[in-house]
Formats: sequence, C-alpha cells, structure tokens
Amino acid sequence: MEQYTLIGHPLGHSMSPFIHERLFAMAGRKAEYTLTDIAPEHLLEKEPFLRSLQGFNITIPHKMAVIPMVDRLDESARRYDSVNCVANVDGKLVGYNTDCDGFTMSVKDYPMDGKVLLIGCGGVGRMIATEALRSGADLTIGIIPQDRELVETFIQEAKQQMPDARVQYAVTAEIHEKFDVIINASPVGMFPKADACPVSDELIDQADYFFDVIYNPTKTLFLRKALAQGKTAKGGAAMLVLQAVRAHEIWNGDSYTQEQIDTIIREMEQTIDQQNGTH
Repeated sequence: MEQYTLIGHPLGHSMSPFIHERLFAMAGRKAEYTLTDIAPEHLLEKEPFLRSLQGFNITIPHKMAVIPMVDRLDESARRYDSVNCVANVDGKLVGYNTDCDGFTMSVKDYPMDGKVLLIGCGGVGRMIATEALRSGADLTIGIIPQDRELVETFIQEAKQQMPDARVQYAVTAEIHEKFDVIINASPVGMFPKADACPVSDELIDQADYFFDVIYNPTKTLFLRKALAQGKTAKGGAAMLVLQAVRAHEIWNGDSYTQEQIDTIIREMEQTIDQQNGTH
C-alpha cells in the first residue's frame, strides 16, 4: 500500500487525513495518509523515513527547512522559497508549492485583475499578494501598524520581480475606498474568536467578491456579512481541498470532477461545524 504523510509541529488536529483519504478513495487508489509530528531539531534525521514514502505534505514550521532535503524544486516552490508538497519520483524528491494553486483555483471566477484589497502580510498573505499581482491586480495590502516594515520589504521585492506591479499598502482602519475583491489572509475571525471582522462594514458594502483563508469557522463573520448581501464569498476550506487535489495530480496524475471536489469541501465544512457545535 502506498504511504503518504503530513509533517509539521505541533500538528494537533488536522483535516488533511480526512481530505486525502477521500481523494484516494475517489481515485480508487489504496493508500494510507498519516500525520507525523516532527520537532524542528529532528527533521534531518527523518530523511530516510520521508524518502521511503510515495509523497508527503509539509506544514509549519518545515516549509523552508525541508528545502535542503529535496533533490529538485519545481518553479512554484522556487517562487516562494517554500515547499508544502513533495513527490518521490524514481527515488528523487521533488518539492512543490500547491498552496498557490489552492488559492488561484479558489478564486478563478473572481476579477483578480481589478482593485483588490488584501488584509494581512504573513506567509500566506505574501503568497496571495504575489498571485494577485501575477493576475494583474491593482493591489492594496491592509496592515496593522507593526507590520509596516514587513510589507515595505515585500513590496520592494515584488517590484524587483514585477516592475509593472501596482501595489501599495495602508493601515486597514484608515482604508475607505471601493474594491472589487476583498481577501482576508489574517487570523482575524478565526475560531474561537469568531466574533471579529477584519474590515469595516463600509468596505464590505462596496465590494462584490470576498475570500477568507480561514476555514474554522467555515463561515467567518466577514463572509456572513458579505453573503447576507447576496455577494460572492468563499472560505478557506476550498483552498485547503484544492491544494490537496493538486498534490494528487502531482503524485499520481489523478484528476477529479468539480462535483467530487465540491463534495469534499461540503463534507469538510460539515465536519468542522459539527466539531464546533454550530449545527
């Protein structure tokens, strides 16, 4: 039986086995997907174990630390200097970044070449900012004041890579203009502090498309406010499932219908809602 795992530390509760086991079953593939908690100081000694697998996923804090271990980096991993998916190809480990695929596939119907407001500039925020700029967005990054240095560094690097990039930043509380798309890549609104919203009602009233990287709760206050107005809004479950779908394409060439993908997203959201007692 093929063996796959997710490495990270601390892992705690993860939806990854649920998602990957459903994907293997849908493809008619006999495979096992486990969780492997590895403290940073023990990562290198686990290399023989990792090389014995058909593939594995990586989460915090190993997404950069695993790079010296792989034999080759795909362009997606080089772009972000970050690996979250490794395939074992004839004994050689090839590193990919499928987080960016999960995001771009989630918002494929959004006008990402329009005016986009992104809240947050942590790891996932910078990845989303880069993908938005690659799509031709006129991007504003909303920050808290203490992230000023971080965002200035990002913008400088982005403009070196993409000289035509239209990107600026502002303190979120001081933003009042109209946007086509608003994306939350900050932890504001995450369970258990689910009664917080990253942007003002004024900004939500004026935009048409919304995306939140948070998947617990499945519908953040930010998304609920948008949906109450009949607007297009998606949560992070889609991104998590779609980056896993991309991993299966990489590992085995398996492909899935939109209906199958939607089924897993729905099942995942129901599971999270049950755990939180919201249904």
